[in-house]
Amino acid sequence: MFRILFLLLSLFASTAFAAGYVSHPAYPAFEAKMIREHGFSAGEVQRLLGQAERKDSILEAIARPAEKRLTWGEYRKLFITKARIDGGVAFWRENKDALAQAAKRFGVDPEVVVAIIGVETRYGGNMGSYRVIDALATLAFDYPPRSAFFGGELEQFLVMAREQGFDALQLKGSYAGAMGMGQFIPSSFRAYAVDFDGDGHADIWNSRADAIGSVANYFNRHGWAAGAHVVDAARAVGAVAADRMNPGLEPNTPVSELRALGLAPRSSLPATELVLPLMLETDDGPEYWLGRHNFYVITRYNRSPLYAMAVHHLSQEILAALRQP
Repeated sequence: MFRILFLLLSLFASTAFAAGYVSHPAYPAFEAKMIREHGFSAGEVQRLLGQAERKDSILEAIARPAEKRLTWGEYRKLFITKARIDGGVAFWRENKDALAQAAKRFGVDPEVVVAIIGVETRYGGNMGSYRVIDALATLAFDYPPRSAFFGGELEQFLVMAREQGFDALQLKGSYAGAMGMGQFIPSSFRAYAVDFDGDGHADIWNSRADAIGSVANYFNRHGWAAGAHVVDAARAVGAVAADRMNPGLEPNTPVSELRALGLAPRSSLPATELVLPLMLETDDGPEYWLGRHNFYVITRYNRSPLYAMAVHHLSQEILAALRQP
């Protein structure tokens, strides 16, 4: 009787184990790569991926990112709110020492660090509810448009968890596998996360100091220029060449050529300055902006002009509120 029960339980456990991604056609190549390049054993990879679960809600979410379906006017309303501004002021005051140390060490303005954490997770209030392994496995194996990218992130995640002593089956994040207060993907964690509180671990989930230092390090490594402008307002001075607006993300249009596009800066800028001409739709019509180098740096965090604008505007609102008596 007991032998039969044991066999049944063993069969159930084996079936449950195989219910993960171990039986997926693309799994063998992934396992071989983890063994060959990172020294994992077959059993380690099977144990982890055997417990990863496909989440259809992740596939639905990634098909409709807000940056691609909303106008600037709609997107701005999501992030430039009194609650997020007040939250930023409180976060700054509660972590002023860590922010000051990060600014000194990395040369990154505190307001952009606070705004990033505010936009990403409401200052740590919403860091995501998906298991990271489920998110990355779902996208790596069941989302063909970006399977190579997410397969690489799944690889980086397993290595990261081993390096840091994390339980890969417990860590949670966004539907795209972004983690912690600053929502680092695994490759960014491995490249830029820092132990800023000195406890021996880069814990961007629970240590505000580590999250602050990691975001500041990311911006430093991507060339942030402390104190420099992010964007400048522009105005239409004729028929705006709409097809020449938003040409990628990197500033590459000399100010001297703006008038030919139907734009002029609202403030004085050197004729040779390279800018990114932006036309962003609002409820009241288009707004015109000129992205500068620091704007481009923000888009290295999230490759969207709307995102960069939201971060910048939130940072300025927080800074203004902080300066009020």
